[in-house]
Amino acid sequence: MKSIPIQSYQKLQEKLKAHPNAFLLIYKSDSKVSECALNNIERALDEKTAVFSADVKTVRDIHSQFEITTAPVLLSFEEGVFKNTYKGCNEEQFYSSVFERNLYVAKGNSENGKPQKRVTVYSTPSCSWCTTLKNHLNIHGIKYTDIDVSKDQKAAEAMVKKSGQQGVPQTDISGQVIVGFDKNKINLLLGIGA
Repeated sequence: MKSIPIQSYQKLQEKLKAHPNAFLLIYKSDSKVSECALNNIERALDEKTAVFSADVKTVRDIHSQFEITTAPVLLSFEEGVFKNTYKGCNEEQFYSSVFERNLYVAKGNSENGKPQKRVTVYSTPSCSWCTTLKNHLNIHGIKYTDIDVSKDQKAAEAMVKKSGQQGVPQTDISGQVIVGFDKNKINLLLGIGA
């Protein structure tokens, strides 16, 4: 399947009324990374998933609406509301998992009747491990609060006070702080794969 080209922010809003749980790929034509993302997304598409695409060379009003400064980036929408971003070019299987999770997203993710633990991610936009961590949480349907410490000095100070570390990503899972992307520890604390 192919993504559906969108020519303006207004057209995107119209499409989201018909397809409230959709995706938008913001890409730059003639960019190898963008072409990689577009190709892998289109290979991962099925007939149930709506994916729109906007080339920043011709569409000028969409990326600024969502404060997007890099391409390629895939935006997800739930009930017509912007929810998450997935930066760069990822494998076809990654996109398949993202599309599948969006179709079967559970309200208030809970296992065995237990509420999900409170999760806060401290990150910066330029941190590749931060993106990897957030993608991991997204794939597993973990709801979290993302705090950009490059824009929030008080949050950055609070993060350092909690962990004694300045590096990102940092994940606060109900009061337990994990510095860096320690997948095993995160999975253990959140019951992923259990």
